[in-house]
Amino acid sequence: MILVNNIKLNISSSHRQAIDKAVKLLAIPRSRIKDIWVHKVSIDARKGDVKFVYSVALKLADPAKEDKFKNKHKDISVKAEPQITFAKGERAMVTRPVICGFGPAGIMSALVLARMGFKPVVLEMGQEIDKRIETVKAFEEKGLLNTASNIQFGEGGAGTFSDGKLTTRISDERCSFVMDTFIAHGAPREIAKMAKPHIGTDLLVDVIKNIRKEILSLGGEIMFDTALTDIVIKNGRITAVKTTNGEIATDNLILATGHSARELFFVLKDRGVDMGAKPFSVGVRIEHLQSEIDKGLYHDLAGHPSLPKGEYQLAHTKGERGVYTFCMCPGGQVVAAASEENTVVVNGMSRHARDGKNANSALVVSVEPKDFDDDFTKAIAFQRKLEKTAFELGGRNYKAPAQTADRFLQGKAGINMKRVQPTYPLGVTEADFNKLFPSFITDNLRNALPVLDRKLPGFGAADSLLTGVETRTSSPVRIFRGEDYQSNIKGLYPTGEGAGYAGGIMSAAVDGVRVAQFICENYRP
Repeated sequence: MILVNNIKLNISSSHRQAIDKAVKLLAIPRSRIKDIWVHKVSIDARKGDVKFVYSVALKLADPAKEDKFKNKHKDISVKAEPQITFAKGERAMVTRPVICGFGPAGIMSALVLARMGFKPVVLEMGQEIDKRIETVKAFEEKGLLNTASNIQFGEGGAGTFSDGKLTTRISDERCSFVMDTFIAHGAPREIAKMAKPHIGTDLLVDVIKNIRKEILSLGGEIMFDTALTDIVIKNGRITAVKTTNGEIATDNLILATGHSARELFFVLKDRGVDMGAKPFSVGVRIEHLQSEIDKGLYHDLAGHPSLPKGEYQLAHTKGERGVYTFCMCPGGQVVAAASEENTVVVNGMSRHARDGKNANSALVVSVEPKDFDDDFTKAIAFQRKLEKTAFELGGRNYKAPAQTADRFLQGKAGINMKRVQPTYPLGVTEADFNKLFPSFITDNLRNALPVLDRKLPGFGAADSLLTGVETRTSSPVRIFRGEDYQSNIKGLYPTGEGAGYAGGIMSAAVDGVRVAQFICENYRP
């Protein structure tokens, strides 16, 4: 496949114009082209001159001649189409493989193993998606928290209540497999052509249910409302797992828990699993009017019907710590993401249409293992302290503490409410973040806000609303594994975001595929 990149056209341009420009750059007769299409479209809004940036893909009638275009132009590349193989090993698997967690990593590993005939057993502490949605709604409307099934736990994992973002920094041929799988199970086909693909929480729900149906149809078993409580080890190897619904014999456990399975992390530590602390970040959700973000990015062209909702990714580093935005949700809302009683945790989500009035993102400060003496238990204790303090400052009723940017920058408590109205469903309480965070968090946030406002005008506007506390950006734990993807306990495969090997839906899903491939290559069902 030949890719012609960096084709810049004005926002009134069409896909046909991009294709014509690609053909002209290649200087090739149309008769030699078998197929040609727009591969990706992004936006370059730098310096106020908004352009669409196209990447056009094509296949020649004679594929053997595609390599000749490798060095023709700096914007032309030749890319082999990814081929994912799933081989079967020779060693018979005596017991069925067990997967702990049915988020992106667990879903994809279960799907691969089911397709290869292994009939995996999936343990999911939370509820199936339809019941989970009702449980989350009960928390948002009445403050009734279910600690086993919430925005962190349940079918689909934490990413279900996000934006369904599929962007990733990793370069792995398995990304195409994951993308194709989502599309085959109901995701919009256009996500394959988006520079920053997203499904949206509302559509992601049906995609997850459709994948679940395939796993079940192939002999897989999914046990909802079933938590992994312990592992049984003999001679340095997994032999069984203990759950809230009894013990299951297994020689292979894929541990795809997600980043919030704190109690299980402590159990694994007690069983001698090799683990350590890893970097993560903490901070707040910052909300703006989506229209103001669009103005900051698109300037006079804001509101143009050809332009998508504005997205940003900002960062500032001073000294050893970075401040950055994460999980930006255009036209979205701040959600109540607590998973433990008497705590407040915030996150963000968008629906597919991204048609909400506000935009939000995490605005967070990096923390390092050395901040906790390289002890992940101290890192979890740090998260919990922030979450409990946020609960206290919010009024002990699951309301979230909040400050407007002007008050925060002035070191004054409270909210100077103007254009931006909070979307956190349980309501917000005026607060002083000096009472929530240690000074290294507030100092870095205060230093960064004016800098980020210069990068994106309006980001640090006086009525930008800060809501706390965002603590679940990623896992504070890494469960160490070798080149065979197993921990020091053989048959235990730490996988995905919770184990410290991913950061988002796509990378977690890819890691689930990767681990399942390894098991398939070494066993036969």
